[in-house]
Amino acid sequence: MTVPPPADPTPAADPSPAPGDLGLLVAGHRLLTTPDGGLPRVGELPDGTGWVPVGTLDGVPAWAAAAPDEATRPAGRWRSWRALAAELPEPLATLAGRAVAVVTFRRTHRWCGACRAELADLPGGTARRCPACDLYVPLRLSPAVLAAITRPGPAGGPTELLLVRHASGPTGLWALVAGFVEAGESLETAVRREVTEEVGLALGSVDYFGSQPWAISGPGVLLAGFFATAADPTAEPEVDGRELVRARWFPVDALPAELPPAYSISRWLIDAVVARG
Repeated sequence: MTVPPPADPTPAADPSPAPGDLGLLVAGHRLLTTPDGGLPRVGELPDGTGWVPVGTLDGVPAWAAAAPDEATRPAGRWRSWRALAAELPEPLATLAGRAVAVVTFRRTHRWCGACRAELADLPGGTARRCPACDLYVPLRLSPAVLAAITRPGPAGGPTELLLVRHASGPTGLWALVAGFVEAGESLETAVRREVTEEVGLALGSVDYFGSQPWAISGPGVLLAGFFATAADPTAEPEVDGRELVRARWFPVDALPAELPPAYSISRWLIDAVVARG
């Protein structure tokens, strides 16, 4: 399966938006959408909005801004990134996630953590710098990994895939083992550690699949997906009881219906395992 290409994150060159440019207005983790569920244009939104560039889509510059207070907020349909990602084409969903990340960064990084001065924007990007002590403050990412772990099926049967249920979040889904990368780890090391911690399995091969920005887990989260094989094909998972409540091997031709949504890299990985057979 081919992972869909993301929107171009290069900031627009023009320092001011045009009325026909895309305007992504962000309130928390929600975005303003048009009546047909799409994204509005800058000219449809109030004058004086503090726009910042977040990239282009099909050659059209895109801008993001924090929504004003609720009392003066434009009327319309405000939707979460999860809801948008389920319906919009992937490049649009990626752009919406980037807008949430950039606006959240600007809201939560106003002051220098070293000398307390107010940070200043750097032209042509999303980073900020302290005018007093020269501290450079980029929009930092939080990398996380997830793994589609497989083993040979019994007696020449279909390959089996390990799926888990989490103690929190979307508890009704059968998902993949996942977790955040810790300081000093490679992505592959993080995969092996998370799998050992959460289901008690050692891994054989660990091969990179692809990545996806993931606004649901918080602004700036980047998911990296991997194919992995169980080192011992007879080993059974043992859940930690804290993050996970269940773990099971499923034949790839008999997966449960409660799988991650189609717009997620978790589902892309699962579908790729099924396609491999």
